Amino acid sequence: MCCSDQSEPMRSLGFVIAARLAGSLLAAGLAAASGAALAQPAAPAAKTVLISGSSTVFPFSQAAIEAYKTRAPKGVTFKALAIGTSAGFREFCSGKLSIAAASRPISSDELKRCAAAGVHFIELPVAFDAITVVVNPSNSFAKQISTTQLRTLWNRQAQGKVLRWSQVNPAWPNTPIKLCGPGKDSGTYDTFNKAINGNENNSRQDVSTSEDDNVLVRCVATNPLALGYFGFDYAQTNRSSLRALAVAGSRGVVTPSVDSVQQSRYLPLSRPLFLYVNDQALTRSPLIRQFISNTLQNGGRIAREADVIPLQDSTYLLVTSKLYRRILG
Repeated sequence: MCCSDQSEPMRSLGFVIAARLAGSLLAAGLAAASGAALAQPAAPAAKTVLISGSSTVFPFSQAAIEAYKTRAPKGVTFKALAIGTSAGFREFCSGKLSIAAASRPISSDELKRCAAAGVHFIELPVAFDAITVVVNPSNSFAKQISTTQLRTLWNRQAQGKVLRWSQVNPAWPNTPIKLCGPGKDSGTYDTFNKAINGNENNSRQDVSTSEDDNVLVRCVATNPLALGYFGFDYAQTNRSSLRALAVAGSRGVVTPSVDSVQQSRYLPLSRPLFLYVNDQALTRSPLIRQFISNTLQNGGRIAREADVIPLQDSTYLLVTSKLYRRILG
């Protein structure tokens, strides 16, 4: 069940994910879970297993690696890289990467590239996220921002024209605004632009960009006139040097939080986060199977340690069942 319609966050995120997973399981029939999924991995030759892609998912990937460390065979290293969701999918769909971290569902074009290369995969939701709009703590005037104001500020037509805070809200000072946002390889870039500007490619380009959310954190934290957006985990981890704005959207004025996302109130900037696993690698490598199984069995704890928003426990059980039954897509 790949290629999610990103208008789905307008419904309950938890309901949408659970329904999609249940549909996948029903389509696969009621076959018993494979005992091989829990097999103990033999100690292989020294190797490194990469989890590469989304910067937003990076803290979750790191926490998952830490949770598995004591079970990993000697000589094996798991390593997480933050290169952006799109860059991760390029590696994944070329067969160079066994596990891709993604802050959006795989696109139809990426799906075609995977199919052309003979790459089959399992899509595993692992957490939720709230794309968080932040300002510098010294900003005393911006407390909330509407989706309309975000569109005014970030759409392509704003480039070179909307340059001052007062152009976004006349009540705000007539001072320059510094914008800090994800680059084009970021899934956050795609999701934000589709939710706010109506198209994932509709974004101004005269801004400071990076696929590394830590760079965006510094961009806002060091400039009193800056505004940026990125994943909830980075906003939480750096809340002493950033301030999150409430967003006025379809459910009123809502602050990004665990509760507002799990209750489907922080719209339209809530989204699921994923791990995509190459099916051939999963079949051939007990090591990868055990790592992914351990991650899902401890998903809630791992999510909380990474400052991302956990799924419901019942949803992790559905995701684990999808893994055991090898339900592709």
